[in-house]
Amino acid sequence: MRTDKSTAAEPAYHTIRDAAWILGVTPSTVCAAIRLGTLRAERRRSRLMVPASALTRLLTQPTVDGGEEAR
Repeated sequence: MRTDKSTAAEPAYHTIRDAAWILGVTPSTVCAAIRLGTLRAERRRSRLMVPASALTRLLTQPTVDGGEEAR
């Protein structure tokens, strides 16, 4: 049996903590984004989970400042 991690499928849903790590923010920031409607979340087995597709959509959106750092 092969246990090659490169062919393993990505999870369809992420916990709030995992989503925060992926986005590089705090879990409270993810919760605020969910409350504001910026980020979609669903109840899965009584836990609030963020769909991987919602994170992909958020990460591929252009930034407000064009990706340049403020000076």
